[in-house]
Parts: sequence; C-alpha cells; structure tokens
Amino acid sequence: MLQVGDQAPDFTGVSGEGHPLRLQDFIGHKVALYFYPKDDTSGCTAEACSIRDNWSGFEEMGIQVIGVSGDSVESHQKFAAKYKLPFALLADEGKEVMNAYGVWGEKKMYGKTFYGVKRTTFLIDESGEIVKIFKRPKTKIHGEEILNAFAELE
Repeated sequence: MLQVGDQAPDFTGVSGEGHPLRLQDFIGHKVALYFYPKDDTSGCTAEACSIRDNWSGFEEMGIQVIGVSGDSVESHQKFAAKYKLPFALLADEGKEVMNAYGVWGEKKMYGKTFYGVKRTTFLIDESGEIVKIFKRPKTKIHGEEILNAFAELE
C-alpha cells in the first residue's frame, strides 16, 4: 500500500459522464481520491452525501474530489444523478486504479473472507504527493474529515 510522502500513481479512466479522467489533469489542485465498494449502498451513499453536503467547503479550499469504484459508467451516472453529486466518479471495472493504490484485496466480514475494495481515501497535494491516507473513514462524516485534514495541512 502507498504511504504518506509517496507520489500518487497517475491513472487514466472514464468518468461517470463518460469523459476521460486522468489524475495528471489535477496537478496544481488539492485532490481527495476516495475508493468505495459500490454505488447506491448504505455506507457508500452516506460517504458520498457527506462530501456533497460539505461541498461549499471543498470549493472554498479548492479541493477536487474523485470517487472510484468498480461500478460501470452507467451505474455512476445513476448514482450521481440520484444524489446530486457534484464531483467526478471514476469507473474502474478492470480494477487497475484500485490495484495501483493497493485498495483491492482480501477482506473479512461476518466471518467470511472475500475480495473487494478497502474503503480508503488519499489526500493529494498540488504537486501530486500523498499527504494523508484515511483507512476506513467514517462514512457519515467523511466530508468533514477531509476538510479538517486539509485545513490542518495548511
């Protein structure tokens, strides 16, 4: 898994709007890159809506947000429209981005072992360096967690 101080791996993918999306395009901006298991599930919806509900703070601080899951572009379109999400969602059906960031792997839940996305957020500074990593963020207040962490880094 990546560490604070590492350069964030660049990636190219397709956004929920169907447009190409590259991390390199965000150099010069703060980025919150968050990985989540599945569109329109309870925890993932709470996390996305927490970011949405704190959106004015993200705009004030100049933070770009990219959500990543293995869902399709169509799924992302429906999810973003249903909850009026003002940020990009990246369709990573082949799990290339998840693997590059080390968030796809073995998980355990209710005594069962399976493979899936480890809910993780990487805060990336304007030069592309990882400045903070949230492992298992608190979904209902994650928007505030991100804003507070970036504020502490300034």
